[in-house]
Amino acid sequence: MSATDPWEAVLERIDDAAALIGLDRDVHSILRHPTRVLEVAIPVRMDNGRVEVFTGWRVHHDVSRGPGKGGIRFHQDVTAHEVMALAADMTLKCAVVDIPFGGAKGGVQVDPSSLSDAELERLTRRYTMDISSLLGPDRDVPAPDVNTDARVMAWVMDTISMVRGEALPGVVTGKPLAIGGSRGHVGATSQGVLICSRSIFHELGIPMTGSRAVVQGHGKVGGPLCYLLSSAGMRVVAVTDAFGGVYNPAGLDTVALADHVARRGTVDGFELADPLDPAKIWEIECELAVPAALDGTITAAVAENLGAKVIVEAANGPTLPEADPILERRGVVVVPDILANAGGVTASYFEWAQSRQGFAWEEQVVAERLRRIMETAFQAVWDRSRDLKVTLRRSAVAVALDRLSEAITFRGLFP
Repeated sequence: MSATDPWEAVLERIDDAAALIGLDRDVHSILRHPTRVLEVAIPVRMDNGRVEVFTGWRVHHDVSRGPGKGGIRFHQDVTAHEVMALAADMTLKCAVVDIPFGGAKGGVQVDPSSLSDAELERLTRRYTMDISSLLGPDRDVPAPDVNTDARVMAWVMDTISMVRGEALPGVVTGKPLAIGGSRGHVGATSQGVLICSRSIFHELGIPMTGSRAVVQGHGKVGGPLCYLLSSAGMRVVAVTDAFGGVYNPAGLDTVALADHVARRGTVDGFELADPLDPAKIWEIECELAVPAALDGTITAAVAENLGAKVIVEAANGPTLPEADPILERRGVVVVPDILANAGGVTASYFEWAQSRQGFAWEEQVVAERLRRIMETAFQAVWDRSRDLKVTLRRSAVAVALDRLSEAITFRGLFP
């Protein structure tokens, strides 16, 4: 298996942190294997009357600390190992921010842009039926991910509720407000990235005001984040997406850029900036780089030429293991994904709790609790990195493994 295989990359990081903290051998063995991997064939009748069969997965990595939690992504390049890796990342992420969930993830190998709305709904509902034995408010709670949204979550919730014959708003998070969604959920991942950026800049003694940032991705996370960073006083000098990039050394007008993306569907062609080759974004000299797109974008070559002092990982798995030692050698500080983008799963935890309570929280309550959890998690990882004299990535995994080990040890083995 190649070093860039996502599952092998996660195992490599778990193995490293296990050795670092002297993790119990039995606990280590358990965490190197997903609890369950379900692969399903999903036949869907298309609008032309023909049946197409898609492949999907739902993976539970570890559920010692609570129900499985993790998104569902629809993408033509999804693989079983990618879903397994993302589920393991969720295990670590939930432990880092100390919320009562285990790690899960789902995916369907499909290009959703090629489907009509009716085909997308039929695909979602059939996939949900095929994995329904794993789902439930106390079993596994999906959320939106790449190419899925609140509408898709509504279909998942409705399908499970109809099958079980009861209202189950707690079976998914990221739902529309009209059916039990949470105020403050939209943009929570971006808020978490901002909180981590503030925290690391404070610890490093770098002022945010006037500092430069580049952001790869202008979607559900990158789009709001550009505005938040700008509002915090940073100059967002470059933004790229799958179709192009834009650059303005004086700082982009993030509001005008968002309006442009809403009209055109891409940052490309934004008239208040110069065009930028997306591959060149990492070479721009700046204080902060935020990968907010897909995984595997920070390679060894990128790490050698990176122009940023700090990386805050808004995407899942954006940095390949081969890049980590290079970034460390060059003094680039990386706030890892399992901490930096945990604002989303934290807000999902809040939504799940509200659904279970049948009581909606006010938006300022959500925001304050999110800030408190993210700041506490950052401080735990920062302090552990100082104690162990290691990078924040290794420290974050160490913090997670400590908490997982405690849960697994207390629960013991059945039978």
